[in-house]
Amino acid sequence: MIVRQCLRQSRQLRALNCQSRVWARFSSTETIVDTPAQQPNVVTATPIEEPTPSRRQAGGEFEIEKVTWNKGLAQKADFRRLGTTLHAFYNPAKLIQDPYHSSDITLELLLANQTHLGHSTSRWNPQNSRYIFGIRDGIHIISLDVTAAYLRRAAKVVEEVAARGGLILFAGTRKGQKQMVVRAAELAGGYHLFERWIAGGLTNGKVILGRGETKVVNLLDEELHEFRDVAASRPALKPDLVVCLNPLENTVLLHECGLNNVPTIGVIDTDADPTRVTYPIPANDDSLRAVSLIAGILGRAGEDGQRRRAELAKQGKTLYKRLQAKDLGLRSLRTEAKDEENVSAEEQ
Repeated sequence: MIVRQCLRQSRQLRALNCQSRVWARFSSTETIVDTPAQQPNVVTATPIEEPTPSRRQAGGEFEIEKVTWNKGLAQKADFRRLGTTLHAFYNPAKLIQDPYHSSDITLELLLANQTHLGHSTSRWNPQNSRYIFGIRDGIHIISLDVTAAYLRRAAKVVEEVAARGGLILFAGTRKGQKQMVVRAAELAGGYHLFERWIAGGLTNGKVILGRGETKVVNLLDEELHEFRDVAASRPALKPDLVVCLNPLENTVLLHECGLNNVPTIGVIDTDADPTRVTYPIPANDDSLRAVSLIAGILGRAGEDGQRRRAELAKQGKTLYKRLQAKDLGLRSLRTEAKDEENVSAEEQ
């Protein structure tokens, strides 16, 4: 009992001391300093300070910082020399920046770029049965032999159209196809479309494309300014060939091409209708690698055709029939001008 009473009294005294100290903090203006508890004296060995060189030199530079900085640069240079150097590696932008030629088409190249993968067997179009090699894990596999043959044929068509001075339109409206469409059109010297096709662009081109500018050029693609008035009076031009990278989303464009007898080239997957295009290319239209490969090859074929046309133009030769003055309507314009002059002379 005595021990318990002593413990209780000691706890009460401690509580009173804490309350008095807290109250003193708010009541008095004096600063209360807490006295730390006394600790036993522990003897520790104090290290002997070594003499350090003076940090500041006469020139105002810090010698220690300078040495540390040089060591860091040396370590960074040694670290950069570590590792290996890769020489042969995959560059996804090469298919667009430096496309392949039609002569470089191989089954290994088509297989590496995923052109053989089709859609699920439940979504297939029976008209594509001649392009299908087999089924694996519920997915149709496209025959690469057929893809290579049809791709070479399409590249030949693009080359011949470009060699004859035809207008080629590359259309690709899916997300991620803008860069490849623009690059292919740049190589082939054609035009590109990476947004929604405006309905009536071919069937009602006078109204929709009437604001477009038409130029008359010579064999070397130099504009003839004296025919500017004649070009403005002519109707809007129509493409001689349309290359569509996603036919499923551009059915209106393909339908108008059919009505105007414009040949078309399209990437046909296992769920698309191959009868909508003139020259189908059975391949995977959902893979950007596959579409980039096909667009690059077609663009390179157009570049070869343009080069061949330029070489013949320097020699004064063409692979197409040249336009005459009567084809441009110059004779009718001249007769109308003469009639106006005669009428004005009679009035005077």
